[in-house]
Amino acid sequence: MESLKDEISAVAARMVVEEGLDFGAAKRRAVKQMGLTARSALPSNEEIERAVEDYIAVFCAESQATELHALRVLALEWMDRLAPFRPHVAGAVWHGSATRNSDIYLQLFCADAKEAELGLIDRGVRFEVRSVPGFQGERVDALSVHVWSPVLEEHIGLHLLIYDLDDIRGALHPDARGRRPRGDATALRAVIGNSL
Repeated sequence: MESLKDEISAVAARMVVEEGLDFGAAKRRAVKQMGLTARSALPSNEEIERAVEDYIAVFCAESQATELHALRVLALEWMDRLAPFRPHVAGAVWHGSATRNSDIYLQLFCADAKEAELGLIDRGVRFEVRSVPGFQGERVDALSVHVWSPVLEEHIGLHLLIYDLDDIRGALHPDARGRRPRGDATALRAVIGNSL
């Protein structure tokens, strides 16, 4: 059973890195591509993340550090622009497994759910609104924007997930690997500074 999970993880990891899929979508597509049933035991997100790290080490070792740095700098620029909404970076950009195909996920903590939307409108930023699972499984609004990366010379997906201001208290508990699941602008600046 574990070897099947490992195979699913490896196929899903390739899709995460090469196609920029999120873990859930990559797992579902891996199962389908492998001809398995929808009831197949799926690997955990932690197992997928380890497989992504392994894939990057083998296939993207030369380019990934530069791409990750570019994405982190771009995330920090947007965090500075959105500072009134208490942005925190999460996902592959924060944890260090992002490549040029990865999107940037910023979590905004607002007193009013419409506050961020109005802030983007005031700044002349066009966005799409959709509903996505939040960090505790609840549905949250996501404002999606395409932003230009001059270093990568392409548009990158930037997703702003909107949370209540009170949610910030529970947002900083360590994940299953003991890591901070997200970081504010100060923390991201420190990570960028340490990677130079």
